[in-house]
Amino acid sequence: MSLEPPAKFFVNSGLVSSPTDIYNLLRPLLKQTISYRYFRSGSQVSHGTGWVERIVVDRPEVSTFFTPLSICLNIDSFEHLEFETRPDQLIVYTLVQGDERIVVEFAPLGRPASDEPEQQQFTFPTSEYVQMELGALDGGERSDPATGEGNEGS
Repeated sequence: MSLEPPAKFFVNSGLVSSPTDIYNLLRPLLKQTISYRYFRSGSQVSHGTGWVERIVVDRPEVSTFFTPLSICLNIDSFEHLEFETRPDQLIVYTLVQGDERIVVEFAPLGRPASDEPEQQQFTFPTSEYVQMELGALDGGERSDPATGEGNEGS
């Protein structure tokens, strides 16, 4: 009979403090777009959406940061990670350090909430426009409409 306690296991939710466990739980977020909400003393301070560029551990010189362009998560920046599975089977992660919490989840694929702007690709209806090329007005180069060849003006 072993005297060592068995390894912990979690099903769909839990609280982990081991850097290895935190890293393994966050690893699916790497190279993904996520939404984040930052809370301090229970009040939401900031929120946004960004791309997870890196997840690091045992690198005290690397900071954790959240921007719309890039997110870097340093596991050592947090005391523990809480996670739970939503009804749609996606995981909500809560990174905790003191009275600060960052709630992270995969960015929704549908329309964003009404208070957040929606980024859209610009569409230009080309069927409604005709492209025209205008010749030079300075009398420089002229073209012969019959041959399409240009000659120097006199």
